[in-house]
Parts: sequence; structure tokens; C-alpha cells
Amino acid sequence: MRLKKDDTVMIIAGKDKGKTGKIVKIDPSSERVYVQGRNMVKKTQKKRTQQDKGGIVEIEAPIHVSNVMVISKDKPSRIGYEFRDGKKVRIAKKTGEVL
Repeated sequence: MRLKKDDTVMIIAGKDKGKTGKIVKIDPSSERVYVQGRNMVKKTQKKRTQQDKGGIVEIEAPIHVSNVMVISKDKPSRIGYEFRDGKKVRIAKKTGEVL
């Protein structure tokens, strides 16, 4: 998987299409990412302790990696790899910028 935690991405499909956010969690086995404040769903939560509140909470749902693109200079771009100074680095295909 070419995406990393803390990458800024744009959602290119789904209900949040066109919105951007930062990746907070990655699930490589199912190829899904969690984007901060995007793809919010309501979920019921059980009361765990006396002080804890139960009820309906909003959490981020996972998004498949094919539905997000990394942002480089305010433009969505695909990710490639190059060798620069003897090191393998991730680059944005559209701008050539090192990520």
C-alpha cells in the first residue's frame, strides 16, 4: 500500500467526494484508510462505566484506498517511487514532488 499515516488525501468517490483530510489509521489487510472527520457514521455505544455515557456516537468509517488520492500542491495525484541519492522515495506523479 502506497499511502501512509498523516498523508493529506482527497476523497474521489462516495458521499464525501471532493473533500480532503488527513489519514489517521490504515488497515493494510482490508486495504482501507480512516480519514479524519470524513465518512462519518452514527453508531450506538453501550455504557461501559458509571461515568461513561452510552448512546449514539459519530465515528469515522473506513474508505477503500482506491477511493482516495494523495494531495500534492493542492492537486490530487497518484504515487510513484524513484531512487534519489541512493534512497527509494515516494513521489507525486503529477508534480514530481517528494512526499
